[in-house]
Amino acid sequence: MSRPGPPSRTTAVRPVPGDAVPVGHRRFLIRGQLRRPLALTVADLRERWPQRRAQVVFDCATNGPQHHTFEGPLLREVIDAAGPAFDVRRRKDRSRYLLAVTGGDGHHTVLSWAELDADFGDAPVLLATAMDGRALDEAGSQLVVPSDRCGARYISALTGIWFGTCALPSVSHDLSPGDGVGRS
Repeated sequence: MSRPGPPSRTTAVRPVPGDAVPVGHRRFLIRGQLRRPLALTVADLRERWPQRRAQVVFDCATNGPQHHTFEGPLLREVIDAAGPAFDVRRRKDRSRYLLAVTGGDGHHTVLSWAELDADFGDAPVLLATAMDGRALDEAGSQLVVPSDRCGARYISALTGIWFGTCALPSVSHDLSPGDGVGRS
């Protein structure tokens, strides 16, 4: 698990009593090289982890600049709870892990664990439970990457997060013409 660090550009928030929202049934899975894979709802994210707030501005290819306030737990804290299969004492081991995030509309993206880990990028990436004060129970959680200038990695209606390492492609020392490697 990563060393806790202060969230950058996010602030902690507390649920307001009486703001209970009916529990949605939309679940997403967190699986892969984890000791405790998870199936979570927006309500689970709200109840089990501290909520952070991030005010963001990002460019949307179809609608121009977007200004929103999101609330939700840090993605790294949720993944930590699932028990990543790396050796926490070995930074180089932790830096090999990736997260593939998929949404209900078919969009998907990839992040590196090093972006999130407090010993590396310490990015305050959220799994949003609310957007602009509205609960996301019915719509589903949204991936929020506050440091991104474009909205391509803001994945809506999360359906899954895969966590793990990928096999390296084989490397041949006998490169042939047309292999895509430039020659000097």
